[in-house]
Amino acid sequence: MKTVYEQLSPPATRPPKTNGGYLFLPKSLSRGAFLKWLRRTHAWIGLWGAALGLLFGFSGILLNHRDIMKIPAAKMEQKEIQLSLPEPRPADPKAMAAWLGQTLNIDTDHARARREAGKTVTWNNTQIQQPPLWQINVRNPQRMMQAEYWEGNAFVSVKQGEGNVFSVLTNLHKGTGLGVGWVLLADTVAGGLIVLSLTGTLLWTRLHGRRLAAAGLGFGSLSLAVFFALQAIGG
Repeated sequence: MKTVYEQLSPPATRPPKTNGGYLFLPKSLSRGAFLKWLRRTHAWIGLWGAALGLLFGFSGILLNHRDIMKIPAAKMEQKEIQLSLPEPRPADPKAMAAWLGQTLNIDTDHARARREAGKTVTWNNTQIQQPPLWQINVRNPQRMMQAEYWEGNAFVSVKQGEGNVFSVLTNLHKGTGLGVGWVLLADTVAGGLIVLSLTGTLLWTRLHGRRLAAAGLGFGSLSLAVFFALQAIGG
């Protein structure tokens, strides 16, 4: 009879695997230092992008369903006013942006100001000379301000809007009104997703799947993406 210790102790050797393993790695790379580096790379990059991944994932769901499912989550309340211009009037769009910043108490240091040249337009079969148009845009993830001024007018039209929490999240997802720092940070997360996809594909094969099943999963997902994209493009 076996003792209790012998009954509870694990067997000295495990039976060899007949299937599974790291199917996408050659035998020379399926053990040792390379696998250790692969696991650590996958884990640390996943930790780096975990918090922002939740943000992009949640806001991405809102963006994907805002048209088809008509989710009224992201809203921006807008109001429009007309401001009388001072004398002397601002000389150019940049001066107009500075004046609007002082008048409305908003930061216009990074405003996008441009002047659209005048042109001739047809209105009721009559040729009319349209005056130059000044446009000033200021935007951050929560607020926006858009001003339009037709040269010669004594006033400037200003639209202001403020978004709710869901609007802020979607603007963060799209990088609307954000600086270079946020764009570069989002790029690191996007690059991390690429690395996670590659390392995850290599590590997935620990699930003891066959090469055919693994290839079917990968190409099946890609085929669905291409199919739905072409269906939308073709109308």
